[in-house]
Amino acid sequence: MNEFIDQLGRPVILSSTPKRIISLVPSQTELLFDLGLEKEVIGITKFCIHPEHRVKHTQKIGGTKTLDLERIRKLKPDLIIGNKEENEKEQIECLMSEFPVWMSDIYTLKDAISMIEKIGVLTGKSANASNLSAEISEKFNLLNSAKQSKASVAYLIWKNPYMVAGRNTFINEILKIGGWENVFKDSRYPIITADDLRRKSPDMIFLSSEPYPFAEKHIKEFKEICPNAKTIIIDGELFSWYGSRLKYTADYLMKLKDHISII
Repeated sequence: MNEFIDQLGRPVILSSTPKRIISLVPSQTELLFDLGLEKEVIGITKFCIHPEHRVKHTQKIGGTKTLDLERIRKLKPDLIIGNKEENEKEQIECLMSEFPVWMSDIYTLKDAISMIEKIGVLTGKSANASNLSAEISEKFNLLNSAKQSKASVAYLIWKNPYMVAGRNTFINEILKIGGWENVFKDSRYPIITADDLRRKSPDMIFLSSEPYPFAEKHIKEFKEICPNAKTIIIDGELFSWYGSRLKYTADYLMKLKDHISII
């Protein structure tokens, strides 16, 4: 028997290296495959889309907040990996009563890197996880050395009603690392009005490609609210996914800053 501590501070007991893993979070699903656990991952959510050639052949067990508990039971996992924010507490507690469940809790880049390394140890892929975390850390260190003066930004994640990413979110952490000052920091995911946005008068408005699929057609709408702001569509995965996709984030932030400087 081996004991592992998850990011909620809970002990998770495994009798051996897990061979039947269910992932309840898209960014962590991608991480598991990137760590080399193709055979071990037996169940994922319907929102798990990366890597495409792997996930399309893997059993779906519902949505992140609408898990099919009976389907999970039939798969007989020896490890379930979830996340405090993305999964529903009641469903997770039910699964915890039946299976080993390891939970992540991510607010900062440090949390994300720690999660990668801990899952590597948990699944017997510590060397792969250490290499990945070192690659991510190196790229973000280069980004930090190239920081410029901060500009203010509003980061939109939803429409009808408008919702933004605020304080104590991983998105806010990535904005800060990229050198941007979030104008909405009163709560985590505040619902705002056009007048709220107008009063904040951000230098930039980021329209995220997820979870709401903002596209070029929406830019005009926000230009009318804040005509002086630079409004652009950004890759939401590279701001909010906290698994192995982080190896692309620092480079993306550098290119995004270059793009903003010329528009």
